[in-house]
Amino acid sequence: QVQLVESGGGLVQAGGSLRLSCVASGGIFGAYAMAWVRQAPGKEREFVAAITASGGSTYYADSVKGRFTISRDNARNTVYLQMSSLEAEDTAVYYCASDRWKVAGTVDYAYWGQGTQVTVSS
Repeated sequence: QVQLVESGGGLVQAGGSLRLSCVASGGIFGAYAMAWVRQAPGKEREFVAAITASGGSTYYADSVKGRFTISRDNARNTVYLQMSSLEAEDTAVYYCASDRWKVAGTVDYAYWGQGTQVTVSS
């Protein structure tokens, strides 16, 4: 069973930056694709970004392309989401997720963290 623990959320002004981290345990980290999914109040979960198991390919939602960067450090069992030029619309709970087979464009991942709140003030 894979466990995921996110950190790095908080309150930031519009235009600012934050880096989220997610540490994985309980599985072979390098065998899993990793993703970030967010959920704003009153809305459904939304795919944000994903990275393949090897880190060779990354995928982004159109709404964050050019502003967010996903990366992973397989030696540290950690995936990151660097968020820049944050907007009020980015306010949400951000979840780390992983799956052996599914990579991008979905919110149907096998394993989930507990989420970390990101609030962007305008």
